Amino acid sequence: MDQAFVNLKDWLVQLAPAGAQPLVSAIISVAALIIVFASLFAITTVLERKGLGRIQNRYGPNRVGPFGFLQPLADMFKTLTKEDIVPHTADQVVHFLAPLVLVVPVFLALAVLPVGRNMVAVNLDSGVLFFFAVGAATELAVFMAGWSSRNKYSLLGAMRAIAQMISYEVPLILSAVTVVMMAGSLSTVEIVAAQAGYSGWMPHWYVLTPWGVAGFVLFLIAGTAESNRSPFDLPEGESEIIAGYYTEYSGFKFALFFLGEYVGLFGVSGLAITLFLGGWHAPLPGLEWIPSYVWFFGKLLALIALFIWVRGTLPRLRMDQLMSFAWKFMLPMALMNLLTVGIWRYLEPGTVRWFVCALLVIGPYLILGRALMAHRSWGKRTYRYAE
Repeated sequence: MDQAFVNLKDWLVQLAPAGAQPLVSAIISVAALIIVFASLFAITTVLERKGLGRIQNRYGPNRVGPFGFLQPLADMFKTLTKEDIVPHTADQVVHFLAPLVLVVPVFLALAVLPVGRNMVAVNLDSGVLFFFAVGAATELAVFMAGWSSRNKYSLLGAMRAIAQMISYEVPLILSAVTVVMMAGSLSTVEIVAAQAGYSGWMPHWYVLTPWGVAGFVLFLIAGTAESNRSPFDLPEGESEIIAGYYTEYSGFKFALFFLGEYVGLFGVSGLAITLFLGGWHAPLPGLEWIPSYVWFFGKLLALIALFIWVRGTLPRLRMDQLMSFAWKFMLPMALMNLLTVGIWRYLEPGTVRWFVCALLVIGPYLILGRALMAHRSWGKRTYRYAE
């Protein structure tokens, strides 16, 4: 069962002529990525709407299909048949290309994620670098959408989105560098292999170290901001700038932005699993008989549930709070974590290593947290109601 899909792909490739086998192999890998993650996108949207409904004490989708689970299909038909309205003064070509430029890189980034044993579309020696390199194209797509719309709200939303994404991309990459330093490789496959094995019942996952916990939390926070998820969803703050950089988009173009945002969230979550949570490895030695891809997608669904929980719980930040948090807390913590992993790498295993590295993580956290909140005065909240 663990290698069923690998064997199926090999069998299908062998059916093609020898000269066409590399192309057929690439097409099968691309089709599998698109089908799996597009289906996961549809499932996630309905689960998120139902989950938020429960959190907010209201109904979620419950009309289309059994328990409302065919709602994504109805949404797909609606966006496909909805009128595509383009502003008269917009740059027609750039306006059309922006959603495509957003969607293509996020699917490319998925190609280097090992979703199971021997299940990676492209095994690059610099897989982590490739992931961040293609992911950087999303900033270009956001700018294209905002600028080409010839709308001041779209342009302001794009500028705000780019400022946010660039600010949080720095701690995102630095937190990933800690794993690269420890594993000694940029290959996602080798990073997962470095986390194989157990000490008794304890897996050798990087998240189970002081620097790994700090790096994982920093990575998730920065990834949330990169994906424009609440509480960092300022680029699409409807109450402030209508809908941000895609104000002038409708129909299927809007759906592509929506798809790109969710697939980007899957990509960041998948990289977090690869870097810190052991990839497709089982959490306990007695559970290795379960197929590896089940563990990867199980961890992915758990992280998605966490993101949904956070969205339904935390309010949106102000822009100054968001930027201040990135540069005054996230960046210094990520830099300190680089020092911590270097010390962890060269100290002898034992209690001293754990104590020193835990101190290097907790100390800066307390100092930076106090400095960030030093001038905050929280008054008693008074609730007022309309007569």
